[in-house]
Amino acid sequence: MSKAIIIIGNGGHASVLTETLITQGEKIIGFTAPVEEKNQFSTPYLGNDEIIFNYPPADIELVLGVGMVGPSLLREKIFRYFSNKGYIFKSVIHTSAIIAPSVKLGRGVQIMAGVIIQTNAKIADNTIINTGALVDHDCHIDQHVHIAPGTKLSGAVHINQGTHIGTGATIIQEIQVGENCLVGAGSVVVKNIADGLTVFGVPAKEV
Repeated sequence: MSKAIIIIGNGGHASVLTETLITQGEKIIGFTAPVEEKNQFSTPYLGNDEIIFNYPPADIELVLGVGMVGPSLLREKIFRYFSNKGYIFKSVIHTSAIIAPSVKLGRGVQIMAGVIIQTNAKIADNTIINTGALVDHDCHIDQHVHIAPGTKLSGAVHINQGTHIGTGATIIQEIQVGENCLVGAGSVVVKNIADGLTVFGVPAKEV
């Protein structure tokens, strides 16, 4: 039986997750945010993140509703903080996503509507595969990555930790993208990218 859920955050990404969970019949206790806000789904505001400690880890699961628009340590920081306190982050997988049986998914992954993930891909903890993204065979996506809507990853691409792949970007087969990189929206990546770089364009170049 599914546990009750607390959502961390109340922005656009949290709204998509909330609606997905409601559609799937999950029980949401409420959401946390730095200050009191209203929620379009009438989900109760509980308080700031520290209110979570009022709920034993055995009784609830967390959903991380904080998105990322570039390399950011915030999602990773929140994920590690509560994981180290014994809390479990629930994976959210939209019913329209197509995931091959051999795919390996980590903890707290978020697979949004229209995503396709092919044979032998690996998606590590706390990673977002956003709306309509295509992840082909043998791709390896590390922790705390955001694959933005409409992105296309060809076979055997490796995206390292903390990287953001912008909306509609395309990465050809067997490319390695380093840690904490930003690949600009619409870019086409045809060469490996070293750690910490921002690249943009067709073909993508360092900026």
